[in-house]
Amino acid sequence: GQRRSGPGRGDRVTGFRVAFRLARRELRGGVRGFRVFLACLALGVAAIAGIGSLSSSVREGLQADARNIMGGDAEARLIHRDASDAEKQWLRGKGDVSRVVEMRSMAYVPGTSEARARLLVELKAVDTAYPLYGALQVDGKAIGKKGLHDLLAARAGKPGALVDPLVTARLGLKVGDTIRVGSQDFVIRGLVTREPDRGTQLFTLGPRVMIGDAALAGTGLVREGSLIYFRYRVRLPATVDPGTIVTAAQTEQPKAGWRVRSLSQATPGAQRFIDQFTLYLTLVGLTALLVGGLGIANGVRAWLDARTGTIATFKCLGASAQTVFWTYLIQVLVLSAVGIGLGLVVGAVLPTLLAGMLEGVLPVNLRLGLYPAPLALAALYGLLTALCFSLWAVAKAREVPPAVLFRQAVAPVHTRPRRVYVLATAVLASALGALAIVTAVDKFLAMIFIAACLVAFLLFRAMAWLIARAAASLSAPEAARRRGPNLRFALANIHRPGAPTGSVVLSLGFGVTVLVAIALVQGNLSDQVRQQIPADAPAFFFIDIQPQQVAAFDAAVKSVPGVKKSVRMPMIRARIVRLNGVDARKATVDPGVRWAVRNERGLTYATTPPEGSEIVTGTWWPADYSGPPLISFDANLAEGMGLKIGDTITFNVLGREITAKIGNLRRIKWRTLGMNFTVIFAPGTLEAAPHSHIAAIEAPPDAELPLLKAVTAALPNVSAIRVREALAAAAGILDNIGLAVRATALVTILAGLLVLAGAVAAGHARRVYDAVVLKVLGATRRRILNAFLLEYGLLGLATAAIAAALGTLTGWLVLTFGMNAGWAFLPVTVISTALICLGVMLVFGFLGTWRAMSQKPAALLRNE
Repeated sequence: GQRRSGPGRGDRVTGFRVAFRLARRELRGGVRGFRVFLACLALGVAAIAGIGSLSSSVREGLQADARNIMGGDAEARLIHRDASDAEKQWLRGKGDVSRVVEMRSMAYVPGTSEARARLLVELKAVDTAYPLYGALQVDGKAIGKKGLHDLLAARAGKPGALVDPLVTARLGLKVGDTIRVGSQDFVIRGLVTREPDRGTQLFTLGPRVMIGDAALAGTGLVREGSLIYFRYRVRLPATVDPGTIVTAAQTEQPKAGWRVRSLSQATPGAQRFIDQFTLYLTLVGLTALLVGGLGIANGVRAWLDARTGTIATFKCLGASAQTVFWTYLIQVLVLSAVGIGLGLVVGAVLPTLLAGMLEGVLPVNLRLGLYPAPLALAALYGLLTALCFSLWAVAKAREVPPAVLFRQAVAPVHTRPRRVYVLATAVLASALGALAIVTAVDKFLAMIFIAACLVAFLLFRAMAWLIARAAASLSAPEAARRRGPNLRFALANIHRPGAPTGSVVLSLGFGVTVLVAIALVQGNLSDQVRQQIPADAPAFFFIDIQPQQVAAFDAAVKSVPGVKKSVRMPMIRARIVRLNGVDARKATVDPGVRWAVRNERGLTYATTPPEGSEIVTGTWWPADYSGPPLISFDANLAEGMGLKIGDTITFNVLGREITAKIGNLRRIKWRTLGMNFTVIFAPGTLEAAPHSHIAAIEAPPDAELPLLKAVTAALPNVSAIRVREALAAAAGILDNIGLAVRATALVTILAGLLVLAGAVAAGHARRVYDAVVLKVLGATRRRILNAFLLEYGLLGLATAAIAAALGTLTGWLVLTFGMNAGWAFLPVTVISTALICLGVMLVFGFLGTWRAMSQKPAALLRNE
C-alpha cells in the first residue's frame, strides 16, 4: 500500500479551530482548579512589575530633580583648598555660580562647660546666590533666597543659623537660642526640614547646621589642610549642554585638581544604589516566580488529572493527539494571560501605594505614571514561566492512549513527552535565564543567581527523593512491625505514588533557605558592629588637627587621667587618576573595589608600618628612605585593580599629580578600628603638602566626656567623632536594611506557601478517600487527625532541617567570600526559622485534614 502522508496545512488549521472551540467551551466552567496557578503567576509578575515600576518612578524623579539635587547644571568640587581667582573667573564665564562650603565641626552650647553640650555637626556655608535651583524648607515652609539670607544675616552682631531638628533635640535648645560653632556664636533662626541639594547620603556623622558664607571666616575653621569641601555650582544657559563643561574643564583647566560633574552624574551614588537594589528585588521577584512555577506545574498536572475522562472521550471520538495538546495549551495560555494581567495591574499601582511610605526617605519625589518597559518585561517573565512549567504536563497528556486513561485510577502509567517538547521546555528555561541575565545591571551576579537556582532546584529534588526513600525504608514490612499504626501511615503517605513530597520540599524549603541565609547575614553584620567591637577600640577619632596644633593636642590628651593610648597620623585627601599610566576611569577594575577610584581617598605617610596590618608581599622601606615616591597599598584593592609590586599609581594631590611605585602590599585588619590607610607614602613626598592630622584615642567610658571637653576647649576647630555613636548609627542602618531585605524575601515565602496550599488541595481527594476508609475500619477522628498531622510534621521537620543547613551554608559563603566579613553561627535565628517552617506545615496539614474529615462516608462509598 501507499505510505500515508502527514496532515496537511488544511488539516492542521481545522484541528486548531476544533481545539480552540473545545478550549473555549471548557473555559466556561470557570477557573476552579486554577486558583493556585493564577495566584502563583500573579504574585511573581506583580513583584517584578512593581519593582520595575517603582525603580522607574525613582529614576524619573532623580532625573527630573537632578538640578535641585546637584544644586546646579554642573558642579566643580575641591578639597582642602578654595578655587583660585583664575579658576573662579573661568567658572563665572560659563554661567551663574554659587559657592557652598561643607565641613564637619563641633557645635557648642555657650555658657556651659558640660562636655555633653557638644555635638558633631555637618556645617554648610552658603552664599547669596544659593540655591540656584529649588527651594529650602524651614519649619515646614518653602522660603526663597531673600527669606533664606534674611534668616542667616547678622542681627545685633550675631549671625543666624538654620539647623536640623536633631541639633535642638540633642542639645536641649530651641529656635532663638544661641549655638557656637568654632569661635563664632550663631542664633538659631529656624529648623531645616528639607534641603533641595541634600543629595542621597545614606550615612552622615552629624546633623546639619547651615550658616551664611560671610560668617564662615568668624568661626576660625577655614585653615590650610583642613578637611573642607568647596563646591561651585553653575547654572548654565538653557542652550548649553551641561556635559560640555566636563570636557571643557579637562581641556582648559587640566591642573585645577577639581572634580567636575554634570547633570548626568548628579546622583551617581543614588543611581548605583537604586540599580543594585532593583537588581536584588528583581531577583527576589524572579525567585518567587520560579517557586511559583512549581505551583503552576502542580496546578496544571492536577487539572489535567481531573480531566482524564474528558481527554479519553476526545480521543475516542476521533480527536488527534495534536488537537488534545492545543485544546489544553490554549486554556493554559488564556489563564496565564489572566494571571499576568492581574499581576501587571498590581505592579503598576504599587509605586502609588508606596509613595506615602517613601516620602521623606528618598531625596526626590516619585514620578508616578505608567511605565510600559517594566510591565512588558514582567509580562514576558510571566509568559515564559507559565509555558516552561506547564508544557511538560500538557505534552504528557498528549501521549497517553485512551485505553490507559480509562484505567488511570487503578493502573497509573508514567509517560514522558516527546523529545520535541522536552527540547522546547529546555529552550523556554534557557530563555528565562537569558532574559534575567540580559536585563540585569550586574550580569555576573545574575549569572551566579541563575546557576544557584539551578543547583538549588536539583539539590532540593534530590533531597525530596532521599526523604521519600528514607520513608519507604522505614515503612518496609520488616521495619514497620516495630512502629505504631499512625507512624506507619504517615511514612507511607510520604513516599506513596502522587505524594506531594517533592513539591513541598522544593517550594517551602527554597523560601526558608533564602530567609535563613538573609537573617544570618544581617544578624552577623549587626552583631559584629554592636557586640564584636574590639575591647581596645578607640573611644574617639579627632580630625582636622593642624600641624601647628599637634603639641597642644597631645598635651590636652595627656591631661586627662585614664587615657590608655593615643595614635596620631597626618592625613591628606587625593584622587587616584591613573593605574600603570591608564586613566582610572577606563582601567579594568573589579566592581567590588571600583569605589576606590570614584572619589578622593585619605593618604598618609609613615616611617614604620601601622598596627593592624600585615605585609603580605614586598618589604617596608627604611626609616631614612629618601628615594622616588613609594607607597604601601592595600592588598585587596591591588587584587581588584590587577596591580602588583613595582606597578605605579598616579594621584592628584591638590591639583598636582604624583606617580608612586608600589613597594609592598598590606592585608589590613579593619575590624580592629585602629588607625590605618589604604595608601601610605614613604617619607619625602607629602610632607610639604598642606595637610592636617587625625588621631585615635583609647579611653575608658568614664574618661570620654573629660577627654572631649579637654580637646575641644583647647582646640575649637578640632572635631571629635565618637566611635560608639557612629557604630550605633551604622547598626541602625543595617537593621533597617535587614528589615527591608527580609520583608522582600517574604515574597518568596508567600510563593512557597501558595505552592504548599496547591499541593494540599491537589491531595485532598486522596485524603478524603483515606479518611473514609479509616473511619469505616473503626478509626476515631482523633487517631485520623494525629496520623495526618504526623505525616506533615515529619515532612515539615525534614524540610526545616534541610533549609536550615543550606541557609547556614549560603550565609557563610556570602559573608566569608562575598563580603570578606567574619562569621558566627546564630543558633537562635536558625532554630526559630526552622520552627516557623514546621509550624506552617502543621497548620496546612491540619486545615487539609479537617476538610477531609468533614466529608460524609456515604456518598463516597455509594460511588465505589
